[in-house]
Amino acid sequence: MSIFDKLKGTVSDVAKAARDAVGANVKTETVVIGKLPESLEELKALPEAAMDTPFKTAALTVCALCVYGAEPSIGIEMLNFLRGPRPLSNQEISFLKDRFADNHYYIPFSYFKGATPENDYKPAEPFTLEIKAGPYAYQDEGYAKLDIVSGGADSPRQVQLRKTGDGTWYLWDQFLMVGIRDPKSLNPWA
Repeated sequence: MSIFDKLKGTVSDVAKAARDAVGANVKTETVVIGKLPESLEELKALPEAAMDTPFKTAALTVCALCVYGAEPSIGIEMLNFLRGPRPLSNQEISFLKDRFADNHYYIPFSYFKGATPENDYKPAEPFTLEIKAGPYAYQDEGYAKLDIVSGGADSPRQVQLRKTGDGTWYLWDQFLMVGIRDPKSLNPWA
């Protein structure tokens, strides 16, 4: 027996306790969208458009970003609806335009289950999102920071939402349009 065996056990015990503590404070919600909306009216017709939980608004944000990749003007309408009384600024619109440059339309699709670089981020249907509220999701009163896993990233990305007095959760900010692994069809090394 090595003198270091005692340390290995201690580190393992501490790591397991930390994982268990964090896991106990994580709430995961699965949101299933049968068909991606192609207009603001279709988005508003989805049950998630009640926006009575931050999870629903986060899911609709992913849908709106998918639409933006196909038709930016409709995507902006959807995002403005999700943002409520605080529409996108010119800077935020410019940021989206930049993030979707060079055909990066696949980034928002990477958040749906089954979408991976190997299948060019084609999600399984129905469109399913797993959204997590970690232990610090609600640390700021009236706000929620939720995590969404991307099939092309090693760590989850966040969506920040804000609750109004009537209980509606609006999109405050999104950190979804960041770099992920290229889809196989665009990867020269694949």
